[in-house]
Amino acid sequence: MQPAIVLLEFDSIARGIRAGDAMAKRAPLATLHAGTVHPGKYLVLAGGEVASVDEARVAGRMVASEALVGEVFLPEVHRDVVAAILGEHRRQPDEALGVIETRTVAAVLGAADAGAKGARVSLLEVVMADGLGGKGYLLFTGTVSEVEAAVEIGVASLGDPSLLVASEVIAQLDAEMWTNLVGHARFGQRLRPLGSERGPGSPEKR
Repeated sequence: MQPAIVLLEFDSIARGIRAGDAMAKRAPLATLHAGTVHPGKYLVLAGGEVASVDEARVAGRMVASEALVGEVFLPEVHRDVVAAILGEHRRQPDEALGVIETRTVAAVLGAADAGAKGARVSLLEVVMADGLGGKGYLLFTGTVSEVEAAVEIGVASLGDPSLLVASEVIAQLDAEMWTNLVGHARFGQRLRPLGSERGPGSPEKR
């Protein structure tokens, strides 16, 4: 990932593919990642130098603006946002855990960047769209006061209140709950290891 990133979120796969192609052709980019997410949306994430990423953003909007449902352009993206996207910050939380849940992926990335820049917190994770009905959520950690500040800043950055699903600040998150958070996010997948412990053909525990 580079000094700037942009994410465009489309409700049409065909239009998203066209936009990704236009972005790649418009300006030299260091990275370009594109693909489908639930529920039938298409994401294009590009990184590189600020001017090139901005040019690519404009190109993507021009060819598929009618299908665009979310957009975030971060010209000086916080390093924790990049690490969270890549899954590099999944450590035990500190004094408090902050959660922001949004209706779009673009919105949660913007909130993550704003909160990480505005308060002394660590961004543990950003979860995007798949298995979430297109929503996204993030996890901040730090002291209670700093996490409260980060959540407040992140929510304020959304601009449109309808993009927010919910936000929470939880002091001293239970260790067992953290185990669930860093494991497979889907509830069914969390239960399967319990069943596998019995082994094939083993009687059910009563």
